[in-house]
Amino acid sequence: MAQMTARTLSYIQHFNNVGLRSLSTSVPQMAAAAKTKETLAQPGMKNIVLVDGVRTPFLMSGTSYQKLMPHDLARHSLQGLVKKTGIEKDAVDYIVMGTVIQEVKTSNVAREAALGAGFSDKIPAHTVTMACISSNQAITTCVGLMHAGVYDACIAGGIEFMSDVPIRHSRKMRALMLKLNKAKTPGARLSLLSQISMKHLIPELPAVAEFSTNETMGHSADRLAAAFQVSRQEQDDFARRSHAFAKEAETKGHLTDLVPVKVPGVNEIIEKDNGIRVSTPEQMAKLKPAFIKPHGTITAANASFLTDGASACLICTEEKAKEMGWKPKAYLRNFTYVSQDPKDQLLLGPTYATPKVLESAGLKNSDVDVWEVHEAFAGQILANLKAMDSDWFGQNYMGRSEKVGAPPMDKFNLWGGSLSIGHPFGATGVRLLMHTANRLIKEDGQYGVITACAAGGQGVGMVVERHPEGTV
Repeated sequence: MAQMTARTLSYIQHFNNVGLRSLSTSVPQMAAAAKTKETLAQPGMKNIVLVDGVRTPFLMSGTSYQKLMPHDLARHSLQGLVKKTGIEKDAVDYIVMGTVIQEVKTSNVAREAALGAGFSDKIPAHTVTMACISSNQAITTCVGLMHAGVYDACIAGGIEFMSDVPIRHSRKMRALMLKLNKAKTPGARLSLLSQISMKHLIPELPAVAEFSTNETMGHSADRLAAAFQVSRQEQDDFARRSHAFAKEAETKGHLTDLVPVKVPGVNEIIEKDNGIRVSTPEQMAKLKPAFIKPHGTITAANASFLTDGASACLICTEEKAKEMGWKPKAYLRNFTYVSQDPKDQLLLGPTYATPKVLESAGLKNSDVDVWEVHEAFAGQILANLKAMDSDWFGQNYMGRSEKVGAPPMDKFNLWGGSLSIGHPFGATGVRLLMHTANRLIKEDGQYGVITACAAGGQGVGMVVERHPEGTV
């Protein structure tokens, strides 16, 4: 295992004897009607609302989407949003989409997708990247633009396409090719060509390691799980919970944000996520560690998988929604971004973001009806729950007088999460938002919290409030 830092060792020493609350794998019964709470609207501040959102089915990379390009999937999500909401395309002022590993031919994929989906060339669009919270950044960028009075209606979304990632020539080969392009004479070209060796032909794959630490996220997750004393069985149990809840939500028709995709050359219309698989404890126990071998606890079954998918949502000022006759699902209230040490706290974004965003909204954990937290790894989720439930961690690493307080599991990711549904890096934020808004309506709640970790030791926290007109 990677060399332990002083901070990691302190985690191990403290959490060695700290247990984890049991996790329910059964879907809770619908709660009684929630007592109406005070709205988070602030006098003099615009209300920004979520009208609706969609996503393509999330598919394991290398399956039915593999012959498409990223802007194709993003275009499907935009067209699906237009069809679902019935909006006129010229009613949109601006489009922002998130992505992580960019296709070089469509570097501003938001613009290419918008043009491909038939939006006017007069509607600006730009692409943002912030690792796994890229579409959260797209959403909050739009919120900021509308609070500033620049626009009234925006589309935020995201796309990730892991079936075809850009692979470069080696740096030495690129340098030779650039020189070759500038060479004036046949002799100069032959001289440069004679310098090419087999080493020059070794390709460079997209980086899977943190640039600052040179450690892959899987290794970080394994080390975090070990530091917080999260066992392999606890991780497998949580992963099965995610898959069981996702299957239940799919069967009951809760995943109404899905829009079908017809892929050229594929006979069937793609209507469902293809990564949801309910396994047995015995099946999961057979899998070998994926990163730290042979003693690691992260496996292919308790980690999110490489995924292709796109998402999009329509957000606007409440005045614009009234003007256009759009029926919002939720208010987008407070949000925050956090960052920590990318070595020891790479995946602890939810722990740091939760108290910050709740305090900015004037809420307590007990006020929250719906929790949607990105599941990068089961070990990451469980380590965050332990950190949030620890006075010691709050006092020693967060400068707090007491613990943050972990979310109750009967309100936590009840329709599955990234472990089961999939995690297209740039698109997950909108999926989290739609689960939150739709669950608030289905479960008769008022406040929802979204949190997620991201590469670079960053994270996001968002507060969503149910709109009185909202329907699923």
